[in-house]
Amino acid sequence: MESYSLQFGPSQGAGLLAGFQRLRADGAMCDVVLETGGASFPCHRPLLAASSDYFRALFGERTAERCADRVSIPAVTAAGLGAALDFLYGGWLRLSPATLPEVLEAARYLQIDVAIAICQRYIRDGLCVRTCCRYANLAERHALPEALAAANQAVAVKMWALLQQPDRGGLLGLNVQSLTEVLDSDDMPGVREAELIRLCLDWLDENGPMPLLRSNLLLSRLRFGLVDADDLTALSHSPMHPALATPLIRGHVTRALEYHGLGDARPIRQSRQSTVRTPGANHLLLVGGGASRHWPERRPILALDLRTRKCSSLGCDPIGRLKNHCVCTLGGFLFVIGGDQVTGDEDEDGGGKSVAVAPSNRVWRYDGRFQRWEEAPSMRHGRARLACCVLGGVIYVLGGRSRAHPETDQDSASVMSSVEFYDMEGGGTWRRATPMPQPLHGHAPAVLGDTIYVSGGSDQRGARESSREACRELFRWEPAGGTGATAWEQRASMSIGRFGHRLASACGRLYALLGEREPFCDIESYDPAGDLWTRLRPLTPAHTSFGYGMASTPAGMVLLCGGTRWRDGREVTLRTVMEFDPERDRWREVCKLPDPLTGAECTVMALPL
Repeated sequence: MESYSLQFGPSQGAGLLAGFQRLRADGAMCDVVLETGGASFPCHRPLLAASSDYFRALFGERTAERCADRVSIPAVTAAGLGAALDFLYGGWLRLSPATLPEVLEAARYLQIDVAIAICQRYIRDGLCVRTCCRYANLAERHALPEALAAANQAVAVKMWALLQQPDRGGLLGLNVQSLTEVLDSDDMPGVREAELIRLCLDWLDENGPMPLLRSNLLLSRLRFGLVDADDLTALSHSPMHPALATPLIRGHVTRALEYHGLGDARPIRQSRQSTVRTPGANHLLLVGGGASRHWPERRPILALDLRTRKCSSLGCDPIGRLKNHCVCTLGGFLFVIGGDQVTGDEDEDGGGKSVAVAPSNRVWRYDGRFQRWEEAPSMRHGRARLACCVLGGVIYVLGGRSRAHPETDQDSASVMSSVEFYDMEGGGTWRRATPMPQPLHGHAPAVLGDTIYVSGGSDQRGARESSREACRELFRWEPAGGTGATAWEQRASMSIGRFGHRLASACGRLYALLGEREPFCDIESYDPAGDLWTRLRPLTPAHTSFGYGMASTPAGMVLLCGGTRWRDGREVTLRTVMEFDPERDRWREVCKLPDPLTGAECTVMALPL
């Protein structure tokens, strides 16, 4: 057999279309005229049949249109048919917000799949406040799942801006499927739930009577737990909209009122009805501290948006001037626990003789849903330089210093080994748990799995001035049923003693970060499976500090905020926010705080901002 080779001409397809386009422009060899809306379009049967299943069936062997000179297609407009034919002949689809509905209608009816895909991409790329509701309706009417999902997400994210429009941005004309999915969204920044309730009721009035099953399905997506208790009470006692008076919806309102009446148990009684509409823990909160590590300031709590890296303020808070305190989050609440409460004013010479410092046992709780501060039950003991963590819906506080003292006081009697936990289920009181093996303050806690780890610290009150007095030990504890019936266990020790340091958990490991007065800047990683510490790359000298705030993000990164470092023989307070990637052992600066800050405590939390 004679051998041969196949050679491909890449321009053949484009040349073929160009040839058909010239024939169409000249009116040459056209064998059918398509008509709609008073307009006529001379075309070629073979090209139409090869490009569309609709035309292939229309010009089949046993159809009347097979040999007809003229074929009417009244289901599409002249503009839509013209755009579709231009695409079949030239490969270009003319689209604009005004012509999109007609073009999409024609592409769907004529079964031109490539043109439909282009319309979906155009919808996704063109979503904005002006178009998202209209495009959602268009995608729903033509069963375009990808475009519909994108449009629904855009409506949710832009809901606040839509509600500010004179006609509410077309929300009252939104299809019921989209509105239902939008109300399921966890990403609706800046929108109050009461506004969504009013929107739903107005939408039901605008769109006529609806079966109770469908209205219940819609209204059950509302989160009544995010509505203030007074507004809920007024809603339940005033003449109600018929859609709200159904047993299902009244049950939602009643459960929301019961949630508000839970008091101290609210953080552990969360449900979807009381969860803020934000995509997870989206803000880093910085509580307390100031420009000097010795003199905390009364300043608003900073909220750093983890997506935009921009800072905002939570406004005034009642906690006063704090240092050496702890913060944590549970169930959408921020807890500020213990610490040295600073009262009075610093003398003009900076001696601070008129300033009183005392360890506090007070606990403050901030509800991000309603921007409201409350005082929670106090701890059994005043504690500063304590450690706190959250495990299994329970807040634990560990050790700390129970009395104020001069910096050089070596009295160890005030350093505690006791452990308390906040029993929210049992009446909102603090209860004793298994004490640590030794008194500690300035130690660092972390939670890994169902285990609490504590590293470093000291049992001597004056040890903060010398790393030689700091502990190297690592202890682990698995609380049992809140009371902590299990014993503490000592694990492999760190390579150096650390005091006032941080212990982060990420990627299944622990990371011990720089503390106060350490002679080295080493970072250590602990593998719990092998009970082994490994030294990692240290921070650069320009970013090495102590007194910084630290928190782990949902993405597995560790953030270090502010702090103090030595420069030319004096202390300098930093504004930098550094990010540590544990998997790559890599540091980078992500942003700067509005002002220098040291001594602040950090945690991540979902805020409806």
